[in-house]
Amino acid sequence: MKKTNWLAAACLSALLASCQCNEQKCCDESKYPNAVIESIMERRSIRKYQDRIVPRETLQLLAECGVNAPNAMNKQRWQVRIVDNAAYIDGITDVYKKHNPKAAADANFKNMFRNAPAVIFVASNGEGMTEIDCGLLGQNIMLAAQSMGLGTCCLGSATAFMNSNTDAAPYVQQLELPEGYKLLYAIAVGYPDEQPDAKPRDLTKIKFVD
Repeated sequence: MKKTNWLAAACLSALLASCQCNEQKCCDESKYPNAVIESIMERRSIRKYQDRIVPRETLQLLAECGVNAPNAMNKQRWQVRIVDNAAYIDGITDVYKKHNPKAAADANFKNMFRNAPAVIFVASNGEGMTEIDCGLLGQNIMLAAQSMGLGTCCLGSATAFMNSNTDAAPYVQQLELPEGYKLLYAIAVGYPDEQPDAKPRDLTKIKFVD
């Protein structure tokens, strides 16, 4: 199958998945006007995941949704690395546990990425508006994941640890980032094993200027 046909099929599949609410109701019965707004309003940060592999085709599609984000002058000053290798995740987690023994004391702790089976790393070269661009990239990934029935959690502390700890350096090197690029954040990806309630948003921060 040609890539364009495969991508179209995958996008159609994602659209159909976005029409499956928690009670398997059609989006026609949703309180939101369309599937995009529903994904935005229903997305939550997931910190508990099922022990279930995310297909690589799905992870690839999420990354492609990410790099289709708007970015300054289309410079695309980002690097995206997808890791679903359990050996890598377990290895860097062992390093993390060595330096954070209290985390390992939690009986539910499996890995430093909220126990997710896959991680998408985003790196920036720090030039221009690249951090804003990378933020838009990440939001695309997380909303696309929501529409496909996946959960995500944006993690800054994990990459801060990897950037600053010399024991973690071999794992950063395995990501093969170009010179000048540094990890900005990671996105945990997996099938959710929780349905957290939304935290309140302060709508008074929105104002029209006449």
